[in-house]
Amino acid sequence: MLSIEEAQAYLEEIAQQLPEVFFENLNGGILLLPDTVLSPEAIEDDLYVLGEYCEDPLMGCYINIYYGSFEKLFEDACDEEIREELRETLLHEFTHHLESLAGERGLEIQDEWDLAQYFQDHEQEIHENKKH
Repeated sequence: MLSIEEAQAYLEEIAQQLPEVFFENLNGGILLLPDTVLSPEAIEDDLYVLGEYCEDPLMGCYINIYYGSFEKLFEDACDEEIREELRETLLHEFTHHLESLAGERGLEIQDEWDLAQYFQDHEQEIHENKKH
């Protein structure tokens, strides 16, 4: 598992490769936090928040990446797999940011669909277990 310092350095490396326009109105920047965040929608201990795009009237716009959630979900993954997950998560949150600037909701709708699929999968699993 990458250390939090290594993860921070990697996120900075990714950010430096992104076009400057991606950072428009992202006045709070990218924050790597040590927190482990279990989603409030989690049915079991199986749905963690890896990253989050935040818009706050006082704090402005910023991206949180939760290192502890990565530790929890990817404890057995190699460093390269962790880097790929960090990259995907950061780009996912930047997509939320850019869509927000454009007044779009495509990724937000996809996230809602993915959550509905999560609920459906758990419902199906409960139903399957009742049969046995």
